Amino acid sequence: MIRRFLHALRRILRSAEPYRRERVCVTAGMHYFFFNRCGPVNGSLLRRNTHRLEKGLIMRPRRDVFALDYIEETVQAYRAAVEASQRGEPSLPPEQLQWTHDVLDEYFAVTASHPKIDPLRELFGRLPEPLRPMPEPLIPYSRDLASPAPVGYEQLAALALRRRSVRWFLPQPVPRDLIDKAILVAAQSPSACNRQPFVFHIFDEPELVRKVASIPYGVIGYEHQIPVIVVLVGQLRNFFDARDRHLIYIDGALAAMSFILALETLGLSSCCINWPDLPDRERKLAELLQLEPDERPVMLIALGYPDPEGLVPRSVKKPLNLLRSYNFE
Repeated sequence: MIRRFLHALRRILRSAEPYRRERVCVTAGMHYFFFNRCGPVNGSLLRRNTHRLEKGLIMRPRRDVFALDYIEETVQAYRAAVEASQRGEPSLPPEQLQWTHDVLDEYFAVTASHPKIDPLRELFGRLPEPLRPMPEPLIPYSRDLASPAPVGYEQLAALALRRRSVRWFLPQPVPRDLIDKAILVAAQSPSACNRQPFVFHIFDEPELVRKVASIPYGVIGYEHQIPVIVVLVGQLRNFFDARDRHLIYIDGALAAMSFILALETLGLSSCCINWPDLPDRERKLAELLQLEPDERPVMLIALGYPDPEGLVPRSVKKPLNLLRSYNFE
């Protein structure tokens, strides 16, 4: 009886290990967020708050006064970013700095007089305007819906059917500019408050590809001929509360899908590699990639030019009636 109890206890403790590691990563991310460990400017806070202001600007009807609970921290964070940029210190990317400026400028232009807003309006007006890499103001806008979508449903469905998990590639190098193009498409994926809490680590040097590919379990048998392998890593530093700890996986998966569809349009194919939550695997990948304590692998992606003679699994999908329901029916 005691032996059985100890065996069960060991299994329970082992199964609790992933939750302990997640707790450590979430805590590290919150520490980075609140204590600005990632640089002199809290870019994640500004991205979130700028997006929140945009949502206030597009409300119908729009209130005369809104964002009272976070407008001060937004203006102060923006001021820190502007001052850091003027000193030549790490700051926000120019496009983001312009975006935050333009949204704040629009906010102060449309909000009514208020004891909390008026001093901040004056402070914002005294700050120097940042460089403008984009000619148009980066504020909410009306989409041009006069023309149909550039891609029709039949084309999109055909692309989805063409995309298969490819495991056999030609021994041909992949131009980096094509990978970058696919990432630019991935960057347009929806992300909670536009924080984009992920980064694509790309390996195309053969020895490094072999090292990375040797870590996950899902590449046994074909890892030796992968031309490029990508590790999509989530960064918990983008969040101030543990409630958002799953967003690195949600936002990362949304970006990954756009990425692999874009690859297909560029003549490249890919295979998503599941990332198991196993301590030894996480440790090996974290050491190889030199990940920070708040960073967690979301998934890996193998890619390259497909071998036309390589077979792909049929992978029959679930029928529609098993994938959806309407109104509890």
